[in-house]
Formats: sequence, C-alpha cells, structure tokens
Amino acid sequence: MGLRTLEQLRTLVDEVNVELLKQISDRAALVKEMGEVKERQGVPKFDPAREKEMLDELVAANPGPFDAAAIRHIFKEIFKVSLELQGQSHRKQLLVSRKKQAEDTVIEIKGVQIGGNRSLMVAGPCSVESREQLREVARALKEEGVPMLRGGAFKPRTSPYDFQGLGVEGLRLMREVADEFGLLAVSEIVDPATIEIAEEYLDVIQIGARNMQNFELLKAAGDSKVPVLLKRGMAATMEELLLAAEYVVSRGNTQVILVERGIRSYEKWTRNTLDISAVPIIKQESHLPVLVDVSHATGRKDILLPCAKAALAAGADGVMVEVHPNPPTALSDADQQIDIPQFRKLYRDIIDSGLFKL
Repeated sequence: MGLRTLEQLRTLVDEVNVELLKQISDRAALVKEMGEVKERQGVPKFDPAREKEMLDELVAANPGPFDAAAIRHIFKEIFKVSLELQGQSHRKQLLVSRKKQAEDTVIEIKGVQIGGNRSLMVAGPCSVESREQLREVARALKEEGVPMLRGGAFKPRTSPYDFQGLGVEGLRLMREVADEFGLLAVSEIVDPATIEIAEEYLDVIQIGARNMQNFELLKAAGDSKVPVLLKRGMAATMEELLLAAEYVVSRGNTQVILVERGIRSYEKWTRNTLDISAVPIIKQESHLPVLVDVSHATGRKDILLPCAKAALAAGADGVMVEVHPNPPTALSDADQQIDIPQFRKLYRDIIDSGLFKL
C-alpha cells in the first residue's frame, strides 16, 4: 500500500474528530447524570481519589504515541470541564434560578407590590427604641406614601455591650405602630425559635447579613408562610446569597426578597462597598426581587441619593434606608441614619429622578 496523500490523511483526521466529539458528548451526558445522582445523595462532586484512579488506568492502557504526562494533561482537562458541567447542571435546577422560572417573581402583601413594574421604598429606624420614636417615623412614611416600615427588634451587634434591641416588645411595637398608620412591618429575626412570634407580629421577616448562612434559621423561615427579606452577607458571594435563598424556597416559602447591602472590602471611606454589579447579575440569574440597602452599603448620608439612583438604574426593585427622628441620639448606627426632613427630601429626589417606578 502506497503512502497516503495529505488530503486523505486530513479526511481521516476529520472522521476521527467527529468520532471523538461523539464519544466526548456521550461521556458528558453520563457525567451530567452522575452529577444529578450525587446531588440527590449529597455526595461531593469532586472525588480526587476517583480521578487519580482513572488517570492511572488511562496511563497504564496508553498505546502511544502520547507520553504519560500528555495523557494526564489531556484527560485532566476533560475531567475539569466535566466537573464544571455538573456545576452548571446544578445551577439550572435551583428553584431561585432564572432558568427554572423565566418570569419575575412578584410578591404582593396587603396590596403592596414587591417586584415587577413597581419600585418599593422601605424605611425606618435601625432599632426600635420607643413607641414615640417609631410613631414619628411611621407618620412621615405614611405622609410620603412609603408603604413599608423597617425597625430592628433583635439586633445582632459586633460588640456584646452594644444595644441588642427590645426583643419581642420591639416586635409588638412594630405591629402596633404599623397597624396605626396602615404600613407593612419588617424586622429581623435571629433565632429559629422566634419565627412563630414573628409570624404573629410581622408582615415580612428579615434575615440579616450576619445570619445569611444561619441554615437552621433559613429552614425555619422556609417553613413559614411569611415573606422573607434576605440580606447578602458582608463577605458572601452572589452564588452563596442565591443558595441561602434556595434554603428558604426549597422548604416551600417562595416569597423571598434579596437585598444587596454592601460587602466588606479594604475601603475606609464607606462603611461597606456597594456592589452595584450584583443587582443586574442577580436579576439575570434569579427571578426573585432585589432591593438595595443604601444606608448599610455606604454608611454615609451624603451619598445616599446617587447610590439609590444607581441601584434603581441597575435594575433594583427598590431601596432601603434608615430614618430616625433624632439620629445623634440613636442607640445604634447613629452616623448613618438620616432625620425625617432629610428622608423626605431624599425620597422626593429619588422620585424626581424618574428611576423610581410609581
């Protein structure tokens, strides 16, 4: 048999390429199925012992002309993309994923819409301190047409000596004042055992940044029927935020609102670093509504307006801000809370920007 021509060899290579593609695709289908089995069984997707075993077998069966190092390199790349494929398959299965549900989730509570074609303002003091303090803020919200009152009853603080909140009494005050002015009440819960009490007093349960991965609390909130406002942890990735939301949704509570509240970085001129990019990315990856807490994200009163406008321009469904009748006397976060005249101006300026959907 004579020497084959270059064109003949190219034709043969093309045929082998197609056969390789089919074999790799068949392998990929098996890997995806394995990933689903691992997910159901709770088995880690990456098994280094199994990978070493496969590589050793391939090297032992290698007929050449590739040397052992080349075989290991080629198949390690195949194993790598296969592992990534398993991860992609898992993300597609998340209940909070846009791939699972294409249309936006719109939550309605007593006629107040969260998500969709309406923007939401959530405002109130960092901590519930007294009935008079709460009523003064609530009256201003009502006059401005802001429907949701926030206020902390249980306050997870960095220092054990800082004000920890009024506890259940704070929840009672939230309910009492919210009912008086026809507002929705949202407050943070830090203990799964308090969920039943929260259901009695709150319209929305907040899970704060420090509890974003308090998995027992997430499960308890998922068993509840009360909507959940879930804040991103100060060092959490966007994926971790969505997985935290998945804990809630997977238990049956589909009414989850995500909140970007700034992440910790090396910057000292703001309290946290507002991750504006998180808004469009999370909106792209998930169907859940997204708010931005500009008070915690910045810790600065002088840049609340541009940051709020940036959040809305990036696609946020609303903003959160902290308001206190007399910020210098506040028992927590005094520096970042704005007074009532400042709030009125901020809210009207946000509306005047045309970015706030009424």
